[in-house]
Amino acid sequence: MAATTENRVIASLKDSLISAVIAFALFGPIVGLKTETEPGGLALSAHFGTVGVIVAIVFVGRLLLNLLVWKADRPITRGLSGLIPAQTSLGGFGKFVAPVALLFALIFPFLPITDRYILDLSVLVLTYVMLGWGLNIVVGLAGLLDLGYVAFYAVGAYSYALLSTKFFPMLVEMGYVGGGIMDWAFWICLPLAGILAAFWGIILGFPVLRLRGDYLAIVTLAFGEIVRIVLLNWYWFTGGPDGISRIPRPSFFGIPFSRGEGGFADTFNLDYSSMQRIVFFYYLILALALLTNLVTLRLRRLPIGRAWEALREDEIACRSLGINTTNTKLTAFAIGAMFGGFAGSFFATRQGFISPESFTFIESAVILAIVVLGGLGSQIGVVIAAVVMIGGFEIFRQAEEFRMLIFGLLMVFIMVWRPRGLISSRKPSIGLHSRKAIGAENVAQGQG
Repeated sequence: MAATTENRVIASLKDSLISAVIAFALFGPIVGLKTETEPGGLALSAHFGTVGVIVAIVFVGRLLLNLLVWKADRPITRGLSGLIPAQTSLGGFGKFVAPVALLFALIFPFLPITDRYILDLSVLVLTYVMLGWGLNIVVGLAGLLDLGYVAFYAVGAYSYALLSTKFFPMLVEMGYVGGGIMDWAFWICLPLAGILAAFWGIILGFPVLRLRGDYLAIVTLAFGEIVRIVLLNWYWFTGGPDGISRIPRPSFFGIPFSRGEGGFADTFNLDYSSMQRIVFFYYLILALALLTNLVTLRLRRLPIGRAWEALREDEIACRSLGINTTNTKLTAFAIGAMFGGFAGSFFATRQGFISPESFTFIESAVILAIVVLGGLGSQIGVVIAAVVMIGGFEIFRQAEEFRMLIFGLLMVFIMVWRPRGLISSRKPSIGLHSRKAIGAENVAQGQG
């Protein structure tokens, strides 16, 4: 027994030492050496004290992890996931959390702690929540790994920008419509942008009907890059790298947020403030996000939603049950793309300027990370992950060059701690329930 204990201690120390050496090799050049500008040119400055602290943390953390695993009598290689019980969904607790979170979101702009910076950050978080819910239909419900979701985001943004800056002004100039249509440009272009994004979702869906897993991911990644390159090089139509500027801002159902007569403040007898437009942006993206959530929850209870979940679990079994997998995949791509187009339209009108640099692969990676960290298929998990990733990134802004390192380590820790996401909800929307046993005499009498 003593020999076994001694062997385990030695194995734990060796494992921790190896982890510390790997940490030194990784962080030594990145953190330990830093270039600084001096009168004579660039010079290297050493920060190996910081590296030592990082290595010590890795060594102690790995040692404690090994001891915890040892105490639980689990193999070391299983990590923290072996110490954590099976993950479950929020269940009844979620029914309490959702109304409280919704009430908090509704009153958030009027809280004393809310300033313009926090409100702008909240708008950004809600945009990623909506994108995460849209991608959750494709990845979390239908089980289709999509690495090019940013393409639909870009299609929605450029659809709104081109319609509002080129098509509508041309109609006004030719006399087909009046100039007042520009005040309604956002509300007219929003559904059109979603429809166009859904159309491109169907176009992507057809070539990948026979693909799954890694092959599907590669094709969707390529599709996202194709869209970005087209936007970058189709100069006369999309503006190329110069992008599209002077995109019209949304109005309050035809009432512009402008100073003076006829504006929002004048119409409702309020003092003009630039915060009125920001608050409107907040409630607009909140309404769009809630619409995405409502439609998703409703679809999950319909036959198409159950077909998505069956496709996610086993495509072969899904086909054997007579489910049309072609229509199932295309509807998942189309509906997910539609919500991405809505979010892109909002992004364009909020920024007032878009360019291909806003729709790189890193955006798809961030949205996919939100879905995976939150838990595939979990609506509340996506919200938590978006707040943690987007809001947490701002919290570590003061850490300067270390914030990406800290943030990456936290993501690794979360995925080790909760390998199926913060809130796992792989449980089907509907299941078979056990029925009471029927006696032979009841069967003979035609009862039961």
